[in-house]
Amino acid sequence: MSASRQRWVHVATAPDQLSAEMWVELLRGQGIPAMIRAQDTVSFLGLSGMACQVLVPREHLAEAALALQQRTEGSGLSQP
Repeated sequence: MSASRQRWVHVATAPDQLSAEMWVELLRGQGIPAMIRAQDTVSFLGLSGMACQVLVPREHLAEAALALQQRTEGSGLSQP
């Protein structure tokens, strides 16, 4: 399935854009496509200090959730 036709789903909510960017890079580094929901970023003002949703293709949801859980466990960072 092409990237434009994939169904992207919410995997986690980062407390801010910087954390979301790090989570996306962590996932991509493990071969999992990921992105930040476009509406959550405020690029013309710099980084957003508001919560940002991290999205992955539906078929990578379980793998991505596990990777983020292992990485953020005990850190106090929220995610579903």
